[in-house]
Amino acid sequence: MSAAAVTSLTTSSLRRRALGVGAAVVSCLVIWSIGALAGVDYTVESPGQPATVIGVGAIVMVSLGAALLGWATLALLERLAPRAARPVWISSAVVVTLLSFAPLLNVDATGGAKLALGATHVAVAVALIALLPRPRR
Repeated sequence: MSAAAVTSLTTSSLRRRALGVGAAVVSCLVIWSIGALAGVDYTVESPGQPATVIGVGAIVMVSLGAALLGWATLALLERLAPRAARPVWISSAVVVTLLSFAPLLNVDATGGAKLALGATHVAVAVALIALLPRPRR
């Protein structure tokens, strides 16, 4: 493979992964906005904690943080175990997504808030699983 082909592959991969991170954040903002427009009260109360309103800032920070962490994990797996990286990362992403629902079950919030916030968890997973791993050859 020529240096130009490797550079093109790397640039293409970087672009696709950045798009995945962006898609994860934007999809969460869209879901949150639709809920807000529909009148969802995003106030959540964890046991022993004061009530918190989940706003746009929290949506951006958490979805961006999760997406970047997912990207970093995939990059690490690709360095340590290139052949197994894709299936291991996808399996891990599914498990982490399922585990991310646990806090939603333990907070006091409206059904609409739980539904919308749960949808944001799924949106991040879908965007990252679709766009972060290298396509199969």
